[in-house]
Amino acid sequence: MKNLTQSLLVLTFFMSACSYGQEIAILKYGGGGDWYSNPTALPNLIRFCNDKIATTIAAKPKTVEVGDISIYQYPFLHMTGHGNVFFTQEEAENLRTYLLAGGFLHIDDNYGMEPYLRRELQKVFPDKSLEELGADHPIFDQNYKFPEGLPKIHEHDSKRPQALGIIHEGRLVLLFTFESDLGDGWEDPSVHNDPEEVRRKALQMGANIVAYAFKS
Repeated sequence: MKNLTQSLLVLTFFMSACSYGQEIAILKYGGGGDWYSNPTALPNLIRFCNDKIATTIAAKPKTVEVGDISIYQYPFLHMTGHGNVFFTQEEAENLRTYLLAGGFLHIDDNYGMEPYLRRELQKVFPDKSLEELGADHPIFDQNYKFPEGLPKIHEHDSKRPQALGIIHEGRLVLLFTFESDLGDGWEDPSVHNDPEEVRRKALQMGANIVAYAFKS
C-alpha cells in the first residue's frame, strides 16, 4: 500500500509540474554543507536558458528539502556546496524514487563535497556507482557542442574536470560535475571576475544540462 500511495503521489506531482510550466529547484540537504552557496548562479542560468534555448523556466528557483514530497514538482534539481552532505534513509529513498520516476539531479561540486557525496549516494543507489561520461555523451551535444567534454571553469586542485553520472535503464538520472565548478561560472561577473569566455562556456554547458534533463 505504501508503494502504491507513493507511486500515485509521484504521478500526481509530475502531472502538476507539466500543467503549471517549467520550474527548477535548489536541493537543501543536511550535514552542515552550504547548500545555499552561489546564490546568483541558478537565476543567471535560468535567464540564459530562457534567452538562448527557448525554455520558459520561472525566473526564481524554488528551494526543496531532500525528503520533501514536493521535489516531484520539479523535473530538474540542482545541488551544490563545499562540505559535508548527509541523507537520512527516508530522504535517500525519496530521492531515489524521484530519480527513477523521471526526475533529474545535477550536483555541482563547489569544492570539498565529493567524498561526502559519494558516501551518501550509496544510500540512494546501493546497487549503482558513479561512472565517468565520455565526451561523446549526448549531454555534451545539445544546443552547444563540447567535443572535449566538461569544460574547466575554476582550477581548485588543478585536476581535470570530470562529468560523473548514474544511469538507469539507459537514462542519465544524476550528473555530478567535479573539478569544474560550473556554478561559479554562472554567478554574477563581479563575484569571481571570470573572463566572459569562461562564463559563456559555463552557461552553455549549464544550458546543455537543462536541455538534456527536460528531454529525457
